[in-house]
Amino acid sequence: MHARTPHRLRSILGGSAGNLVEWYDWYAYSAFTLYFAHAFFPAEDRTAQLLSAAAVFAVGFLMRPIGGWLMGVYADRQGRKAGLTLSVSLMCAGSLAIAVTPTYAQIGPLAPLILVVARMVQGLSLGGEYGASATYLSEMAGRKHRGFWSSFQYVTLIAGQLTALALLLVIRSVLTKDDMFAWGWRIPFLVGGTLAVIVFWIRRRLAETESFENAKATDAPRSTALALFRDHPREAFTVMALTAGGTLAFYAYSIYLQKFLANTSGFSPATASAIMAAALLLFMCVQPLAGALSDRIGRKPLMIGFGVLGLVFTWPIFTTLETVRDPWMAFAIVCAALLIVTGYTSINAVVKAELFPAHIRALGVAFPYALANTLFGGTAEAVALWLKDQGLERGFYAYVAALIGLSLIVYLRMPETRDQSRIVED
Repeated sequence: MHARTPHRLRSILGGSAGNLVEWYDWYAYSAFTLYFAHAFFPAEDRTAQLLSAAAVFAVGFLMRPIGGWLMGVYADRQGRKAGLTLSVSLMCAGSLAIAVTPTYAQIGPLAPLILVVARMVQGLSLGGEYGASATYLSEMAGRKHRGFWSSFQYVTLIAGQLTALALLLVIRSVLTKDDMFAWGWRIPFLVGGTLAVIVFWIRRRLAETESFENAKATDAPRSTALALFRDHPREAFTVMALTAGGTLAFYAYSIYLQKFLANTSGFSPATASAIMAAALLLFMCVQPLAGALSDRIGRKPLMIGFGVLGLVFTWPIFTTLETVRDPWMAFAIVCAALLIVTGYTSINAVVKAELFPAHIRALGVAFPYALANTLFGGTAEAVALWLKDQGLERGFYAYVAALIGLSLIVYLRMPETRDQSRIVED
């Protein structure tokens, strides 16, 4: 059986490496926006350029549910390996398109149009990558270590973000400012496209999972969105509900906190970036530890722990950071926040995979997650900044705590998926 061969470790690492490249490509856009916005949008207003580039980023986010739907169905019908290969191919195409597209000055409105299309392709890719990789890692790992191995999905997610930031620092250190704006911004997209080609060939050689092979050999119903919500409504809405608080907390504690440290706490942008980079590195390292713990004590205790601690401490975390001026103290508080959300991030993929039968598992993991992620995770920063602009910044703290509390109700009521897993392999 595939899950018992020596290929298991290689397959898991291959799937994880692809996830890292996908998230690197996704975050590279955000990390280098300052340097390429002028290349795609008219130069009359610098702020308008950045807003236009940010709007294109949001378009990519809106494509993720569509990607979760289409790619989830594809991975259920054609195989996890096929889904993983297609997702990284789309990300490669999007990155290379951005890297080689002429500027607005050269081809006019066609430049931002190509950027939008490329970003839409990347959004489709990332929407499908989550379901395919979460399903693949969960199915390929043995029952005893499923939580540990599936936790590498967030390890590679954070690693992709840190890689994009690290490359930004390296390129800025070796190129002049003029070179960065002229052509240096193309480098990270060329790097991402090249890495995606390498991962494509790695994924082409991956073993298929036993779960898919078994489902393919039976007369299981075809994977469709209608079948998902008709035959598995409880599981689908459970995924959406458990994701809502977790994804909002993740984006609030990781992505938004960097701006919060600069705009509210008063740290310089460089210091805020250093605090977050160090905290995210620690956050990345504890994911497998928490995943392994879930293999011993179950998934529910970790999710309930996140729900309780997030509900109780989100308000104190943000209000304390408002007045913190010592970088080390800020680092400690940010680490505490990220350790709390680890109860969700480290195991959310395996929990979702364990809820569904194999014939509809990739779609069941990807589509409801992508919907909740777009509604709550993708809007987290915009909601926070809008409330701050309205003089109601603390309303965001209450919003995060309340949504975590709603997800906590789901954690308390849902089954222990480790013991009632629908992934049947040993």
